[in-house]
This record gives sequence, structure tokens and C-alpha cells, in this order.
Amino acid sequence: MASVSASSFCVRSAAPRSRQISETSKLSSLKRVSFSHQGRNTFSSRRLQSLQISCAAKPETVEKVSKIVKKQLALPDDSTVNGESKFSTLGADSLDTVEIVMGLEEEFGISVEEESAQSITTVQEAADMIEDLIFKKSG
Repeated sequence: MASVSASSFCVRSAAPRSRQISETSKLSSLKRVSFSHQGRNTFSSRRLQSLQISCAAKPETVEKVSKIVKKQLALPDDSTVNGESKFSTLGADSLDTVEIVMGLEEEFGISVEEESAQSITTVQEAADMIEDLIFKKSG
């Protein structure tokens, strides 16, 4: 397992043999970071320019968002909605998207800025945004 030094982070796992992060990590307000395994420095901030860092939403969050999207769009229970599902492909127009965001705000106890709401196009993007807002709210 990797260790990270940063002011705000979320580390999932690391692959020490290949020295690549196998799952993603999120770091904000980052000044210096290093990944280590058994005391050995695996990555340093100098090498991070080639390392992609992000944090994908938990599967439970994606599932909750999918259910809300299905409900707001009155989709049949047997329809498939997952992280890759695009609102437009599911038949959502701009008003539907606003209603989806309102449903998400109510369900998760968050407030989404209009600018952020307009940039959401997929279930995964919505779930990622929700977890980010929850993280910021708790911090």
C-alpha cells in the first residue's frame, strides 16, 4: 500500500512492482507528494508530470445516481444506466438535466453550482462531482 504526503488526499492502491498507480488518487492543494512502498521512495513530485491523478466515485454513488437518473427520466426498470451513460443518449434535455441535478442535491444533501451542473453529461461525471462536493463539505 502506498503512503502519500499532502494536505488533502484519497489513496486507493498502488502497484509497487511496476511502480505505477493501478487505481487513481486525488490530491488537492498539492505542494509536494511522494509515494513510497516499504520505506522506498517510489514517486516524487518531480515525476508527477507524467502521472495522472484523479479519484473516481465509489460504485455505490454511481448506482445511486443511476437510480435517480432512471427515476427522473421515467425510464423502465429494465433499462441499463451506468457510469458511461450520457444524459442526452438517455433522452434528457436541458430541463431534464436540471431536474436530475435537483434530485441529486436532495438525495445527497449538497448544493451544485449552476456552472458545474451545466458541465455534467454522464452519470460518472455526476457521481464524481457529488463525491467531490461531499468531500469539500466535510473538510
